[in-house]
Amino acid sequence: MASPERKPLLLDFEKPLAELETRIDQIRQLAEENGVDVSEQIRQLEARSEQLRQEIFSSLSPMQRLQLARHPRRPSTLDYVQAIADEWMELHGDRRGSDDPALVGGLARLGGKPVVIVGHQKGRDTKDNVARNFGMASPGGYRKAMRLMEHANRFSMPVLTFIDTPGAWAGIEAEHLGQGEAIAYNLREMFSLDVPIVCTVIGEGGSGGALGIGVGDRLLMFEHAVYTVATPEACAAILWKDARKAPQAAEALKITAGDLKNLGILDELLPEPSGAAHADPLKAAEILKQALLQNLEELCGITAAHRRELRYQKFRRIGMFLEGAA
Repeated sequence: MASPERKPLLLDFEKPLAELETRIDQIRQLAEENGVDVSEQIRQLEARSEQLRQEIFSSLSPMQRLQLARHPRRPSTLDYVQAIADEWMELHGDRRGSDDPALVGGLARLGGKPVVIVGHQKGRDTKDNVARNFGMASPGGYRKAMRLMEHANRFSMPVLTFIDTPGAWAGIEAEHLGQGEAIAYNLREMFSLDVPIVCTVIGEGGSGGALGIGVGDRLLMFEHAVYTVATPEACAAILWKDARKAPQAAEALKITAGDLKNLGILDELLPEPSGAAHADPLKAAEILKQALLQNLEELCGITAAHRRELRYQKFRRIGMFLEGAA
């Protein structure tokens, strides 16, 4: 027996577009059943549909972009790996007794060249999310990532990181196991690696959980991804004691790719397919692959010492400001 087709998960701002597309399908079906030629009307409605899609996705608020970044159907690290890598072998364990499923990594070939890929991994449904701890990595996850990056450095393989987490796991056990130390160690060591490092925010980049694999020569970010020091809900709860003010916090935090590009933090903004990455994952993967190949080609033409210096200076510039005259 064939399984029923899974209904698409629609965000509030996507519903007018979905209703129009449903209407187009109904008209097309009625025309076929009655032998009526409505091709011109269909073309007009499809043009209106595309126009509406452009209008909706070009004027999203930061909170709406956060909803897209958290979309359950948004491509994950392993989705992108399977789409862009010529070969892939996942490696497990931090060699200290832990193998965190919320942070995955392994060896791959990209454009025929060996690379090491590490990234946060969310689940696709509730059961999978629980198993993956909703993409919130434990100290073991960050230690596994560092082990793989050190392996890449030893064998002169570039490192690609995919960031997609609401933040590092904040449980008591994580603190017992040294969560802060694990992230801080990664921050320090990633600055010293000789190989090129390209970091890409593919979904939600949250707090220190994102930074734990976020130090690199280049920072790329998908158009509807977000990168923030704290989730808007957490920020609103801290500042106003009211999580319902999350949209206001999202505006103030400057979490979108456009905001970060304007602030000089982001190196490259990756456009998403019409309707966002979940609407056409294969096209999103192709956009990502081409951007990674281009950046790796540029970085591989620089000496290791120069890359390390540029990496250091890149992060020193973040947050700099000039005070106005008194």
